[in-house]
Amino acid sequence: MPDWVAVGIDNGGTSNNGTVVDPAGRFLVDAMAELPSLVREGPEKAIQALVDSFDKALAITGLPRERVRAVGLDTPGPASATGVLSTGGATNFGHPGWSGFDIRGAFEERLAIPVLYNNDANAAALYAHHVRYGAASAAHSSVAAIVGTGLGGGVIEDGRVVRGVSGMAGELGHMPIPMDGLLEEGQPVPSCNCGRYADAESVASLTGIGRNLLPYWLTRFPGHELAEVPVARAAKLVRSYAERGDRMSLAIFRQQAIAVGRVFSIAAKFTDPDVYFVGGGVIDAAPHFRDWFVATVRDSTALLVEQAALAEVALVPDLDMAGARGSAIAAAEWIQGR
Repeated sequence: MPDWVAVGIDNGGTSNNGTVVDPAGRFLVDAMAELPSLVREGPEKAIQALVDSFDKALAITGLPRERVRAVGLDTPGPASATGVLSTGGATNFGHPGWSGFDIRGAFEERLAIPVLYNNDANAAALYAHHVRYGAASAAHSSVAAIVGTGLGGGVIEDGRVVRGVSGMAGELGHMPIPMDGLLEEGQPVPSCNCGRYADAESVASLTGIGRNLLPYWLTRFPGHELAEVPVARAAKLVRSYAERGDRMSLAIFRQQAIAVGRVFSIAAKFTDPDVYFVGGGVIDAAPHFRDWFVATVRDSTALLVEQAALAEVALVPDLDMAGARGSAIAAAEWIQGR
């Protein structure tokens, strides 16, 4: 039996997932350990749901609670470095009680165990980095772009998450990117839910498809059957159409891939990482479509000759479990660094 373990909890808009890691870096939960997150019902029920997720993950291992030295927690952003949610509330939580709420502190108080916080993209980025480099993680750097409802990002330097003074480092989705050569002639400049125009999330996200890309491309493909579907549902169907070779849907995802490539092109100039990770729904897509998307990202990433000779574009592994596992790694590293 290990002397201690760390627990990782990935908190999302619909479910929580938990895992446990031992001092050797072995994950003691092999499969998803999910429970409803209840975040739409407000903080009180959601914090109890986090406790229930902690208990479920630990029960799978058969280890006593006394073995847990720290817990890693990740949530959707935006949030501070210490886990205080934005005054606008976390993405997808949809309850006014989350505005400015200290989710890390509330969870720690309920557990009476130290809780370490990351946003969900940072946690996934940390896991991808550790899978890629293992014991040599501290000698490498990486950047990750996670294309989902929004566009999450994570920057890992010397094996550790770069958070910044306010916790907003790595928010790649809200970084402005050049639109020349990405947009078609006459295509409106895309807007983001954050209020900005021409940032990466306005293109490379599910919300970007529904808000900006699909409405435009339907004007270019009159009579397309997705025009008969409510836009929110149609946006979720675009990927399955692209997998089947639908020209309009492939045009949409081509613009998304170019946007991710431009994010990486900018990141190359300020962090020059060993590897650029791509994650999100496209990773779960049919292999031929996934490979085309990643190749388009790679072709759209402008690197110097010296960088191109060394860097690679890779996939975030085990994406469903990456958040919980990255959170557990962060907690374990905190324990080992004390």
